Amino acid sequence: MASINPYIHFNGNAEEAFTFYKSVFGSDFATIVRFKDMNFEGAPNFEKEAEKIMHIALPIGKHSVLMGSDTPEQLGKHNEMETRSKISISAESREEANNIFNGLSKGGQIEMPIEDSPWGTYFGMFRDKFGIEWMVDFDPKYKGQL
Repeated sequence: MASINPYIHFNGNAEEAFTFYKSVFGSDFATIVRFKDMNFEGAPNFEKEAEKIMHIALPIGKHSVLMGSDTPEQLGKHNEMETRSKISISAESREEANNIFNGLSKGGQIEMPIEDSPWGTYFGMFRDKFGIEWMVDFDPKYKGQL
């Protein structure tokens, strides 16, 4: 079956953000490619941004991968406070939901504290310190199997 894996872009701080995400999820990077690694004929010159992230992948759980990159300055900047799509994490327990919510929201803005929701799940929503929006929930009926 197909899977969905979020891909997020940053204004030069992808490595910092993904190191933070790695500390919360506890997994290791599957891939890190820097702009300096793009050394094929006809590749754009990103000398000023050589150490920035061209592609990074962080496995989360058994079937998900969070991916991202820095956007080269020549392509412009992202508005970090714009309304973007949210990344939804389905936890396998209330404890895991709390750990993820508390870890990722540290230094960010909580939009909805994690608590029992009117629709029957344990749910919370926030924007992390990098401007990425997250939703974390635990549904006891599915135990994270959505």
